[in-house]
Amino acid sequence: MASPKSEVLQGTLDLLVLKTLESMGPMHGFGIAVRIQQVSEDLLQLNQGTLYPALLRLEQRGCVVSKWGISENNRNAKFYSLTRAGRKQLAEEAENWDRMSAMINRVLRTS
Repeated sequence: MASPKSEVLQGTLDLLVLKTLESMGPMHGFGIAVRIQQVSEDLLQLNQGTLYPALLRLEQRGCVVSKWGISENNRNAKFYSLTRAGRKQLAEEAENWDRMSAMINRVLRTS
């Protein structure tokens, strides 16, 4: 039997990234991926091909801004910060997620 693979539902990666930046403050991409992996208790592991397009998309939408800095291991890294628009987007997406997950739970509990 194949081991279960956790995948991020379409549209939820932005929510996870925005929430991570809200909770932790400015972070570089690798740090964001590590934090999401930690909080998910290793059930969700993001690769660069998934995370960096999401960060670019969020930056283009004005939800995050980036600037170059030095990481904890003395390397150049792009650090991402949440903007006011990103905070608003996070609130909207979190509300939508709550509504959608409640609806799915209702459907799953019907007999």
